Amino acid sequence: MSSLKLPNGPQTHPWVQTYQWLTNPLEYMEACAKRYGDIFTVRIGPVFTPQVFISNPQAIQQIFTTDPKHLDSGTAAGSGSPLLGPNSLLSLEGKPHQRQRKLLTPPLHGERMQAYSDLICEITKQVTNEWLVGETFTVLSSMQEISFQVILKAVFGLKDGLRYEKLKEILIAILNPKRPLLRAIFLLFPLLRQDLGPRSPWGNYLRLRQEMDDLIYAEIQERRSLADQSRSDILSLMMAARDEAGEPMTDLELRDELMTLLIAGHETTASSLAWALYWIHHQPEVREKLLQELDSLGDNNKDPNAIFRLPYLNAVCSETMRLYPVAMLGLNRLVKSPLEIAGYKFDSGTILVPCIYLSHHREDLYPNSKQFQPDRFLERQFTPSEYLPFGGGNRRCIGMAFALFEMKLVLATVLSNWQMKLADTQPVLPVRKSFLLAPGGGVAMVVTGKRQQNQRLLETNSV
Repeated sequence: MSSLKLPNGPQTHPWVQTYQWLTNPLEYMEACAKRYGDIFTVRIGPVFTPQVFISNPQAIQQIFTTDPKHLDSGTAAGSGSPLLGPNSLLSLEGKPHQRQRKLLTPPLHGERMQAYSDLICEITKQVTNEWLVGETFTVLSSMQEISFQVILKAVFGLKDGLRYEKLKEILIAILNPKRPLLRAIFLLFPLLRQDLGPRSPWGNYLRLRQEMDDLIYAEIQERRSLADQSRSDILSLMMAARDEAGEPMTDLELRDELMTLLIAGHETTASSLAWALYWIHHQPEVREKLLQELDSLGDNNKDPNAIFRLPYLNAVCSETMRLYPVAMLGLNRLVKSPLEIAGYKFDSGTILVPCIYLSHHREDLYPNSKQFQPDRFLERQFTPSEYLPFGGGNRRCIGMAFALFEMKLVLATVLSNWQMKLADTQPVLPVRKSFLLAPGGGVAMVVTGKRQQNQRLLETNSV
């Protein structure tokens, strides 16, 4: 514990704080911010180490720009996960983290990313073609299916078949636990992770993880034996990558990074898409404006670059990720040598936590922050320490460009082809899903018909 005085925070027992954080995180954080300001100390987690939650933009900028030698994330800061493994980008720090980041960046950016546009649109059409006019369905489930297929086909390069189906089945079981709060408790308290047989929650989880590892390693071995140079999926590009010493990633490193891309890229994108479709249909004027912009593309409506650059579509995606960011917090930062941030002096061992949710609800930055207003992103630009749905600094999500690309293409494809409405008028509220936020109930919607690309033009000409 720091020998210096930490920022103020709740004085209730750490067990009470942990319970509040697990069961009602948004209200808990908002109550703390209202009482203690934009930098406060909480005590939650396994050993109740003080954690300083920060939503002050200047302080967050300091965190993002401080040399990782003095302030970094990784396992020591509590950012590891038993599912991701010790070689995940989230677990590593220092030079190993820099090495992995350099190896992983090229496949997820630029022209490499553009190559997946047809696949993303095709998967979206395939999944949504299962929708029936007049039938109520859950948007989140459909978006999860799209996200799954994009990851398994674009990242893993898997084709339909036994391994694809088995991996998908196991991933669904792992990522959608029947009792998400219990899973969060297990992840927060390592001492509770006891294998009491296949029927026990943790024992069942370990067996699922082993089955998944077997499938992943089998795929890696098969790729190594075939050595097909024509493959362009992300796993193949990762296997071909070499570091500065000419060394490739080991099988263990490949496995952990694949799991990181899966976990970080599946549920986050699916939830953001479900929220976007909720808000677009909750506010008819947003839908109308978005359809006008999509229709304005004309013959370019299938050009992924043209879609990606649409300003209002970008604003809708940005506002979606501002209002209820899927990750409530940025990655923990561990103070490695004494430093001063925002007037506070922090000792080595202190945990600093950039708070994404509270930053996105600062009234001085986002007036009427509880309202969905995409235009705020057309009226001004926010700095990386004011708007940070993907974290920041040396820990900014490496899949950010890919996630935005996928999100925009999926939304454009769905809205251009389908007319839908919300199944009821009840507001959709966020719920905790392990350490992430998801729309409660999954957003129930009804398909009211197919939408033709030239439908609006025909309507205009007939008036």
